Amino acid sequence: MSSDWPLWEVFVRGRRGLSHTHAGSLHAPDAEMALRNARDLYTRRSEGVSIWVVPASVITASSPDEKDPFFEPASDKAYRHPTFYEVPEGVRNL
Repeated sequence: MSSDWPLWEVFVRGRRGLSHTHAGSLHAPDAEMALRNARDLYTRRSEGVSIWVVPASVITASSPDEKDPFFEPASDKAYRHPTFYEVPEGVRNL
């Protein structure tokens, strides 16, 4: 039964030079079948040039509940802020 199969996340690159974007999820018994099913399900109109399938069980993600503390800027890393750098005279664009 397909619900006993592992969940795979599918990423599709629409054209050369573009990044892969998350297209959706599917259940499949192995990577090869996941790739074939992803092709049939997410690139039916020939909009893909590359597909990645990743077992959902190996993806580690941040929690939306921890958004504020997780993405809060670190105060001990001043070099990450543009105010740390001096812009030399004569430089028009940075």
